[in-house]
Amino acid sequence: MGFKALCLGLLCVSFLSYIYTPIPDNIEETWKVMALDAVAKTCTLMALCLENIGVMRYEEFISMIISLDYIPPHSDEHITVTDTAFVDIPVRLYLPKRKSEAPRRAVIYFHGGGFCFGSFKQTAFDFLNRWTANKLDAVVVGMDYRLAPQHHFPAQFEDGVTAVKFFLQDRILRKYGVDPTRIAISGDSSGGTLAAAVTQQVQIDPEVKHKLKLQALLYPGLQVIDTHLPSHRENEHGIVLTRDIAIKLVSLFFTKDEALPRAMRKNQHMPLESRHLFRFVNWSALLPDKYRKDHVYTEPVLGRSGFSLPGLMDHRALPLLANDAQLQHLPRTYILTCQYDVLRDDGIMYVSRLQNVGVQVVHDHVEDGIHGALSYMTSPLHLHLGLRIKDMYVSWLDKNL
Repeated sequence: MGFKALCLGLLCVSFLSYIYTPIPDNIEETWKVMALDAVAKTCTLMALCLENIGVMRYEEFISMIISLDYIPPHSDEHITVTDTAFVDIPVRLYLPKRKSEAPRRAVIYFHGGGFCFGSFKQTAFDFLNRWTANKLDAVVVGMDYRLAPQHHFPAQFEDGVTAVKFFLQDRILRKYGVDPTRIAISGDSSGGTLAAAVTQQVQIDPEVKHKLKLQALLYPGLQVIDTHLPSHRENEHGIVLTRDIAIKLVSLFFTKDEALPRAMRKNQHMPLESRHLFRFVNWSALLPDKYRKDHVYTEPVLGRSGFSLPGLMDHRALPLLANDAQLQHLPRTYILTCQYDVLRDDGIMYVSRLQNVGVQVVHDHVEDGIHGALSYMTSPLHLHLGLRIKDMYVSWLDKNL
């Protein structure tokens, strides 16, 4: 009996030590954030255990949990909401009901979810897009896309480009009463990755008559060729999103080969022929002193992994790898980053690179921010932080679109 109690006690201590993450002093609603983080890490632990014993894959379990939060389209007194498809890409449309003599603004939104899960059907994204449509009196399009690992890159990029090009056609813009000169594209996390990549493509595509006026990227992931940035080190065991889970998800975006995440954890996953790309993500040159701190830059080890994935060197997957000539065509940009986020430095480096080529950029850095805050805007576990980021984002759109 005593031995069993000891084992149970040790198991409980191990579990609590796994899910416990110290919460920085400047984060508001500390206990609520701690609860959200504990729930996220408990789900992660369960998913990894089920994967290790062969019951189901990690991303399948997380997708099952997230799908419980899906809601059907629901119109209200201000907005008509419908689910439809652009070509064969699922979208959710938010159309203001009040009459307008002039064509309306429009916002295209890509949801986050690590490329592996999520949908515009989630309560938080439905709330955000509905709020945006109502506050801006704008047509809002929530985009879905094929998910990894059932569909690897470039499926997500192709879906994004296909759906955006469909929407930008004259006949579609007329159908929904949209002003072709006032269209923005937005996304959070991996949705921000897609928004950035699609914008790079659309702005130089000769087939696209109407270009995007704005892009808004909310705590986006924009590169994985260097997995030892200051933000990776400082947030290795971060709130909600850890470095290991970020690496696992982005690996599934490219392949199911377990060798890739193992190499990425050591920062030894890039081939020799990728050396020329590191000037685009050299954080020692692109990050302000405030974020470099006392961290020492060392070049990743190249050619060690023994395999080469073309996607790892493709700017359509990793927008920070685009060269300066490609970046010069981008529209006015809004980038929001969070201090306690493993992806923080990706967004900050993109700010520097866009500024260096003359693109107009507004950068909001949330000192008490955590990754995925926009997913926590609705009950039962809503955060003031998520609502604050929502207001910052929508306010910028309103002033600039």
